[in-house]
Amino acid sequence: MKTALITGITGQDGSYLAEFLLEKEYRVYGLIRRNNTINFERIAHIQNRIEFIQGDLLDQNSLVEALKISNPDEVYNLAGTSFIPACFDQPILAAESTAIGVTRLLEAIWTTKPDTKFYQSSSSEMFRGAIEVPQNENTPLSPQNHYGIAKAYAHWVTLFYRQNYNLFAASGICYNHESPHRGIEFLPRKVSDGVAKIKLGEAKHLTLGNLEARRDWGFAGDYVKAMWLMLQQDRPDTFIIATGLVHSVRDLVEIAFNYVGLDYRDYVISDPKYFRPDNKILLVGDYSKAYNILGWKPEVTFPKLIEMMVKADLERNGKAQT
Repeated sequence: MKTALITGITGQDGSYLAEFLLEKEYRVYGLIRRNNTINFERIAHIQNRIEFIQGDLLDQNSLVEALKISNPDEVYNLAGTSFIPACFDQPILAAESTAIGVTRLLEAIWTTKPDTKFYQSSSSEMFRGAIEVPQNENTPLSPQNHYGIAKAYAHWVTLFYRQNYNLFAASGICYNHESPHRGIEFLPRKVSDGVAKIKLGEAKHLTLGNLEARRDWGFAGDYVKAMWLMLQQDRPDTFIIATGLVHSVRDLVEIAFNYVGLDYRDYVISDPKYFRPDNKILLVGDYSKAYNILGWKPEVTFPKLIEMMVKADLERNGKAQT
């Protein structure tokens, strides 16, 4: 039986990865911060099968202790702030957890259990200023916000420990990936929840920004499989994890409203105050390396993803009514 330690286990990716690894008969440990506000909703159905260890990416000693307790074959680092506006509000905390925290974790692995295989969750936001479309593993990093800068640091420090300390440190550059487990602050979940509330009579309209903005959106459940596959290889590497396809916000809302038999044009308001200045920059990933080496490809289509999310929010909001 293999053992895995997951940071960020209560988040979207952590919940899907924990479920995936348990299906593969792993012993799963989850690192959780020392506070009383942790939301276990995403992993409630598997919570009794996970062993939790208190620790924090801001606390080096806690990471060393977590590694000693779990003695993992694999460590998946999925922790850190992922909502970009929050990084603008708390840039120092974002840097400490998303950037420096990765150095602490790698150093803890190096000094405590250097044969551990490590996965770092990198982000397409590292390419925010890129000219090249689509982006691939050789596209120069050009972050344009606090989150992207922190992720770029973490990405480079992962490569540093791979090259200079001979650690098995893999990096997955993930593009936008969504699911019913996504936080309500993210656009696709805001849409699916809004559609559910309108269908159930709890809301009359949905206010969004630029409907022509386009993204490379995939399913989180597909992406965690790629993370696992990276750590099953003979040597560590870097991979783009994306769909290679882009869809507009208009596509998103049309699919979501169609699923409940409504015309989005009767309910959606596009407000310029929610427009982002970076909407003209197209982030779309070329996942051919992951396909050729890992045998990975996205399985859930964009329409299926959005329908899945609306269905889940209909059930959630329906239960809240009763």
